[in-house]
Amino acid sequence: MDMININVTKEQAIRQIVKSNVINFAQTFSERHISEVGNPNGTINMKIHNVFISALGPEIQYYTSLVRSLDSSLGNMLERMALSIAELKFDVTQNVEGYLYPEQYQIISTLLEGYKNSKNPLKPEMAHYDQIDKASAVYRNDASLDVSAFHKTHVSDYCFYDKGTNEYYIIELKIGGDLDNKKARSEKEAIFEQYAILKNILPEDAKITCYFATAYNRFGEGMPWQQGRVRQFFCEDELLIGKDFWDFVCGSEEGYNVVIDEYKKSASFILDALNDIKYTYLGD
Repeated sequence: MDMININVTKEQAIRQIVKSNVINFAQTFSERHISEVGNPNGTINMKIHNVFISALGPEIQYYTSLVRSLDSSLGNMLERMALSIAELKFDVTQNVEGYLYPEQYQIISTLLEGYKNSKNPLKPEMAHYDQIDKASAVYRNDASLDVSAFHKTHVSDYCFYDKGTNEYYIIELKIGGDLDNKKARSEKEAIFEQYAILKNILPEDAKITCYFATAYNRFGEGMPWQQGRVRQFFCEDELLIGKDFWDFVCGSEEGYNVVIDEYKKSASFILDALNDIKYTYLGD
């Protein structure tokens, strides 16, 4: 996808999306936890049942619960924020529906087993998507075949369509990208299956590109991204890490800088919310 300089109108729209998402997140996060202060089954109060945490005192109990909740909730907010920004450029859906043929299942399974087996020299590469394409040829060329039994709907993180270039993109986003072997395999399987379904229902020459993405580079922005388990299942051309992801959804090489700049400007709303929660649970 070609990147363009971001214009003033689009930059303002992106900044407004970032700010509104942060403000809404801060409000709902604060209201949720404050409303649970008297609830023994609330997110923070449930830690009293972990005797190994509660024995360390109420402050440790509070902070360990809050940090976990903040990390998870913040990740969900970033996913929604990216979706809203992407809608400025793409037609966006979060599922693909069509047909997944048995031969494609077999090829996907064989590829995944090959990636998983350290003794197998097979490494992920973009050309492997072509194998999935070829497996649908018999169904594509014989309209008399009944394919109804192969119907499938697959939930996606993001499925984008760029009207300007007539290109499709399938993206699985994991905020930090720190996956174990099992999860990395399931992410690649999900992408392979979504690709196959979309390819089967679109014209034969349709262009579809698939990515595994992260919202930030856990090794530091600009540093090599060496998450071994993910790289075991994804090649370099399938990765959108940190800045590359935000630039992509914004459609501009300036996208990441705009998003991060506005987020930093709006972060005080989250800090205020965290202080309100802390006061409710711990007092001054």
